[in-house]
Amino acid sequence: MIKPGIYPLSEGTYTIAGDHVFVPFEQGVDAMKDRPASLLVEIQPFLVVTESDKIIIDPGLGFTNFEGELLIQEQLRKLGIQKEEITKVLLSHLHIDHTGGVVQKILVAGEWKWVAAFPNAIYYYQQTEWDYAMAKGLPSYDVERLQAMQGLVQQTVLMGDTLIADFIQAEMCGGHTPFHQIFKIKANNKLYFFGGDVVPQFSQLQRKFVAKYDVDGILAASLRQQYALQAMQENWVFLFFHDLRMPYCSIQSESGLLKAVAIEQ
Repeated sequence: MIKPGIYPLSEGTYTIAGDHVFVPFEQGVDAMKDRPASLLVEIQPFLVVTESDKIIIDPGLGFTNFEGELLIQEQLRKLGIQKEEITKVLLSHLHIDHTGGVVQKILVAGEWKWVAAFPNAIYYYQQTEWDYAMAKGLPSYDVERLQAMQGLVQQTVLMGDTLIADFIQAEMCGGHTPFHQIFKIKANNKLYFFGGDVVPQFSQLQRKFVAKYDVDGILAASLRQQYALQAMQENWVFLFFHDLRMPYCSIQSESGLLKAVAIEQ
């Protein structure tokens, strides 16, 4: 039986350019010089296991292996977890790289059919983020996939800041998208903080910058500073969705610089 804790469910490393297409990148084989004007990112959903729940946070791109199994489901299976065991799916926002794994298409009697990726889970997302996604559409939002999700899964649609099941705090923060939310999960004698694409990498806590891919880069930069200070005061464990080297850590300040601190499960 899997013990309580946090488990990164990496889908791999990718580059993304202005075309919004995620292209697999193999370290030591591919070269960034061949991918001009591209960002290099990890796609890293998380499993949080508590005494009562098995929680997925932002189930990734929804890419599959050669057998047609979602990569995130493959990762879970390697941990001894079946997709039916997942109880909650938390969605920070609805961009395609964070929601591709909410549903999947399977071949049934010669026809492709959408099915829930986690059939027994309750999915949580913001209503205002949903409305924004429906208005914007591709390339950032896969409306067909999201609408399939809405028709297939159990869901709790949030209207602003919400306490979920007494131990998960959802807080709408904006910054990356207008209605982006973060999650604070109090479990296993820790406070896990998932900042989605407002805090996607540890390095973004270390340096002050305004990202062009945020709808409000100034707000997102300010939020990162705010979260870093609060994290040191309250000993948060950051979960980083796009970090290439460090899926999770606590932080501390040394000589005015932020330093990552490894944590034990």
